[in-house]
Amino acid sequence: MTQSIAPDRGWVPSACTLPTAEQPLRLAEFDALFADAVRAVARPEQTRLRLELVLGPEHAARAAELTARENGCCSFFTFTLTVAGGHLTLEVAVPAEQAGVLDALQARAATAAA
Repeated sequence: MTQSIAPDRGWVPSACTLPTAEQPLRLAEFDALFADAVRAVARPEQTRLRLELVLGPEHAARAAELTARENGCCSFFTFTLTVAGGHLTLEVAVPAEQAGVLDALQARAATAAA
């Protein structure tokens, strides 16, 4: 089953439990994080996205807080934030049926980071 994504809501899947009025604000938070912190975007697998972030405690804290809140309304996401070897990486994984959501998230990250 493929998850539909409403065009006016960006990458927000219909399974999201975040109130509709709050969704544009959450999108803006992700876009701001992407614009401020994303250095590289990679898609090692159809169901996994890797974002290399600018190394710094403020970016790590911001990414951790935002992804924790996102997981509260879209529990299908698995977020892994890693600091190792002088790099800060955010990996996002989804089940195969949510790959379309990851496609849209990747496009937003790449656009905002450019």
